[in-house]
Amino acid sequence: MPWNLPSRSLSCPFAVAVLSLACALPAMASGGHDDARAAKPTAAAKETAPASDPMDALRQKLAERLGAQKPADSRNAGVVRVDNRATAPVPPSGLPVAAYASSTGNLTLSSTTRTNARPSTAAKHAEPTPEQRPVPHGDHWDYSGEGGPEAWGKMKPEFSQCSTGQRQSPIDIRGGIAVQLEPIQFDYRTTGFSVIDNGHTVQVNLPSGNTITVLGRRFELLQFHFHRPSEERINGKQYDMVAHLVHKDAEGKLAVVAVLLDRGVAQPLIQAVWNALPLEKNEAQAAPGTIDLNKLLPEDRRYYTYMGSLTTPPCSEGVLWMVMKTPVPVSPEQIDIFARLYPMNARPVQQAAGRLIKESN
Repeated sequence: MPWNLPSRSLSCPFAVAVLSLACALPAMASGGHDDARAAKPTAAAKETAPASDPMDALRQKLAERLGAQKPADSRNAGVVRVDNRATAPVPPSGLPVAAYASSTGNLTLSSTTRTNARPSTAAKHAEPTPEQRPVPHGDHWDYSGEGGPEAWGKMKPEFSQCSTGQRQSPIDIRGGIAVQLEPIQFDYRTTGFSVIDNGHTVQVNLPSGNTITVLGRRFELLQFHFHRPSEERINGKQYDMVAHLVHKDAEGKLAVVAVLLDRGVAQPLIQAVWNALPLEKNEAQAAPGTIDLNKLLPEDRRYYTYMGSLTTPPCSEGVLWMVMKTPVPVSPEQIDIFARLYPMNARPVQQAAGRLIKESN
């Protein structure tokens, strides 16, 4: 029985395969070298073709395998048409069509190559705003240039308060309310120490055992470090340097005592720190001697106080600040030693934003 397969109904690669199979059908029907299982009509074939015609059963099986359609017209019973439209689902973006068809058992008969689906508009990443764009040098913050204070808040998410915070430090301390402030109870002792140049300042790390008590809370001194010039201003006046003594209580809350340093006579404690300066940055060096931390404090312990933040990234807020009203003298030579390492490492003053400032009367 002749079997016509119009070439216009098949894609070229599959037309060859179908014609080759068509040529083999007479031999398969004769039973000489056929597969007995292939000669048996399927259940679907029994319903659509007479059992006495094995060629109809083979044609029906071929149609089922290739997604073919058999025309209802009995005059064209020998013609099998293959739908040229793609029926396989679209593969996920990035996966080749052939690989997806193989994995799902679907085969697409198409004269054109399917391209990967484009992502929807909702899936596209939104263009970052200028505030969200990272600045050069990643998280390498500095006091000037591309990594300067104006860029800190854009460097990484954890630095965001540097630009969005409402209680930032330092500030120009003006208009403080003079009240009977509770004295800070300093419990500082002679202690060993180590010095590190961390790339932003000279920092002195301390063992446990040095504390302050204020507002009914006890804070332990962790370290102190220096800024030039002073970050704080008092009624607009800026000092040569400042030492920040950083404390933490049992709940993790921070309290910073700021000691203003003004040009005058040499300060023995600061000289002991300079003597222990390490030769390399980011390498802590244990000092051979000890220091008496009380020597860093002025005799007059009156102070200003307000709520603020760290003055370096991540600029965390909720920090209790106590700025001593009386500066401590340091020699020009001691100032110059620090200036050779850090000519300027002070954050600009921030808006007071209506914060309450108290001062000892």
